[in-house]
Amino acid sequence: MVLLGGPLGISFAKQIKAYSAGLYNSLRPLANAYANAAGHRKVGLKYDDLLVEERLDVEKAISRLPAKEGYDRVYRFRVAFQQDLMRRPLPKAEWVKAEDDVRYLAPLVEEVAREDAERATWDTIEVVRK
Repeated sequence: MVLLGGPLGISFAKQIKAYSAGLYNSLRPLANAYANAAGHRKVGLKYDDLLVEERLDVEKAISRLPAKEGYDRVYRFRVAFQQDLMRRPLPKAEWVKAEDDVRYLAPLVEEVAREDAERATWDTIEVVRK
């Protein structure tokens, strides 16, 4: 299922960054405050760890991760589960910083979505005889 705006949903970040660097820089603290309020960084998770793994495109993208990134992802989940069991966040020094919270899975998900769209186009092509 492809969501509105692509496989990862709607994002205006690229358009805002291209339109006005000042507007982008003024909205960045608000975006970081929202991400900190979401709480995933407090337990050691990155934003892409929150993607629903049951979607086929995300599942394929996870299988394409390099081995080290896959191990790091599993480790982050184990730490987050442990912190959830103890009902407390990590110490503040161990929180994921905003500059470390990069989209490592999004490019792979978009690549899988493009491949699926291309496959669907070629599977439904009609040959016209002249």
